[in-house]
Amino acid sequence: MCSAAWSDKMLQLLRRMNNFHSPGSSRARCLRFEVAGEQVGWIPPHVASILTNYPDVFNPPHGGAISIRQSLDSYQSRSEAVDNVLQTLRQRVSLTCLKGWRDEYEVMARFCDTPLMWMERAATSLFGVKRYGVHINGYSWSETGELRMWLARRSPTKQTYPGRLDNLAAGGVAAGIGVKQTLVKECEEEACIPAAIAELAHPVSTVSYTYEDEEGVFPESQFVFDLELPPAFKPRIGDGEVQDFYLLPIDKVKELLVSDEFKPNCAMVVLDFLIRHSFIEPDTEPFYQEFVANLHQTL
Repeated sequence: MCSAAWSDKMLQLLRRMNNFHSPGSSRARCLRFEVAGEQVGWIPPHVASILTNYPDVFNPPHGGAISIRQSLDSYQSRSEAVDNVLQTLRQRVSLTCLKGWRDEYEVMARFCDTPLMWMERAATSLFGVKRYGVHINGYSWSETGELRMWLARRSPTKQTYPGRLDNLAAGGVAAGIGVKQTLVKECEEEACIPAAIAELAHPVSTVSYTYEDEEGVFPESQFVFDLELPPAFKPRIGDGEVQDFYLLPIDKVKELLVSDEFKPNCAMVVLDFLIRHSFIEPDTEPFYQEFVANLHQTL
């Protein structure tokens, strides 16, 4: 049975990662971000006031929404116009999230929809745009039949959550790159896992949540894969985003899960693994339903 303290800490983490849905959040004060008549995000009040300075790109707030001007009627024209605004804001306005330029992300109402534009990843929280990623649970079986999980420790130079524990490999789905392609790419780059092994990973779930902090609104959904690695295989440091790898028994993984060592959304991905593999069960975990519900929120 999980201890009450462990269960409480895990539930608190899940609630923090879904705090945009909580009473007292900024959700009621945010404006819908609309592109071509589709809502694609939530704009926090402090960002909305800044965007009014760019009337050639954004319509003024109306009916609880800020939209991109209709004259910007193509994927490329919208993308370039918004990017020009962001480049200006990066130089003039104190928005800490814009300090690190990273990748271009597709902007669409749902993952299955045709993208309406791209946006720099560092800016997506200013517009509450949905972000998608791929996370890989790596595991192996010992000679005695014990399942052990591979964890990575993030580089101390990472822009976000430096030095925290992470999944075996993970990364955002950038514009123009598919989910499986992202999986293979991240496995090769971060853990030196050959494509022939990475492609054996099974898609098993999505983990979705929305949180807010001082940098904006973060609706995120992670495509989760399980990858059984051969017992003799050891991941190796690749592109420098990871400083070490650990192969740990599940009890140790659970212990670390509620510590301050884990990157929060990676802890959620591991929790999903523990539930799916019956290491956490409804008869012994009082918050079982709450765990499952908070792992799969509607964005």
